Amino acid sequence: MFDITTAVISIVFVTVTLLIIWRPFGINESIPTTLGALIFLALGIVPLSGVFHIATIVSGASITIISTIVMSIVLESIGIFRWAATNLAVRAKGSGRALFWYINILCFLMTMFFNNDGSILITTPIIIQTLSILNLKTRQKIPYLISGALVATGASAPIGVSNLANLIALKTVGLDLNTYTSMMFVPAMTGIITITILLFVYFKREIPVKIMSLQPHSISTIVHNNYSTFHPLQVDPQDKGYIDWGLFRICILVVILIRCSFFLLTPLGVATEWPAIIGAIVLIAVRWIRKGIGPKDILVKTPWHILIFAFSIYVIIYGLHTSGLTDFLVHWLGGAVAHNHFNAIFVMGILLTAMSNLFNNLPSIMIGTLSLQNMGLDTFTMHTAYLATVIGADIGSLLLPMGTLASLIWMHILRKHHIRLTWSQYIKVTIMIIPIGLLISLLCLYVWTGWLFK
Repeated sequence: MFDITTAVISIVFVTVTLLIIWRPFGINESIPTTLGALIFLALGIVPLSGVFHIATIVSGASITIISTIVMSIVLESIGIFRWAATNLAVRAKGSGRALFWYINILCFLMTMFFNNDGSILITTPIIIQTLSILNLKTRQKIPYLISGALVATGASAPIGVSNLANLIALKTVGLDLNTYTSMMFVPAMTGIITITILLFVYFKREIPVKIMSLQPHSISTIVHNNYSTFHPLQVDPQDKGYIDWGLFRICILVVILIRCSFFLLTPLGVATEWPAIIGAIVLIAVRWIRKGIGPKDILVKTPWHILIFAFSIYVIIYGLHTSGLTDFLVHWLGGAVAHNHFNAIFVMGILLTAMSNLFNNLPSIMIGTLSLQNMGLDTFTMHTAYLATVIGADIGSLLLPMGTLASLIWMHILRKHHIRLTWSQYIKVTIMIIPIGLLISLLCLYVWTGWLFK
């Protein structure tokens, strides 16, 4: 029944969502979510007794993401990513098509080893500068930038620890990280590979066949001359591109060990935030010892607001849940989802695609996950339906720029660097690519999980 409380909840949710997407005056996304959460708490829509429960759900995932961002800031401050991007241009050996694949591999690995928002934040300015060094025109840069953004964002699906929403929802449905990866890696990778191939085919005529050929001996000069103040995460304007290779090897080793520890320690009941925290501390300490750079830049540049954002957005979603929104979804879709394995995957995958593109994927995956909990599903069906929501939220959400925070960050970076890309230009590409990648991912999830896990 529609009443005053329902009206308030609806208005607050819609207003918060619009402010997250449009960010008027450049406001941080945590501001509207915090105000919305405070309204829900003040009106008793979310009881104070539920605050601690919400904090236990979101804290681990938020700390894990924050820690991986800290690690990426440390690596960027010593020039690793700038070197990698420039080195890829050298390895392309004058081939624009080879550069396309190298850039997509870089964006994919950045998300796999860190997270999607950090990947977009760090790699996009570096790619822009690298393409500028190669004297590419703006229209020639677009294929590299769009494909890199789509791959970087979609790459958060395969292993579960590269996306804040995935980590929070993972805990909610009681699915451990290793099981998630074994069920999801192949379907998600199939979708990402499909999207990358389709992007190459789509942009084939626009990707320059020949580009400037850089020589290996020119890397240090290029970094020295072009990256001294360009990147927003640059820590020391006087440190113009010199790379401490000993530090480089230590840092890469630490990152790999920490990433592996997520999966090795999960069966022992060790939460992901603990190895992530240790990894961040180790990298900060090693950099301090080797280069004399203290943690000041980490304190300044780390997006601590993620902790507030994750908590407040979950308060809002919990309020929607207690007000009956998830009951509506359960009543509307519960029977279809519970009917069989195929329905569970495609109904939830397509639903989350639609919701993510309308309301952003973070609140959408939370709503979808809470709905699944109340559908009375058996464990296997609930887990596969949840994985389908992840595919919809991580891959299907790429249809519109407002589908993910990473996409919105990417659009903002392009505007900041005077690269004009309208929503219509973006959608003209994604409408041809994303639906195919989404359906292939969902179909592969159906076949893969039905074959090996049912």
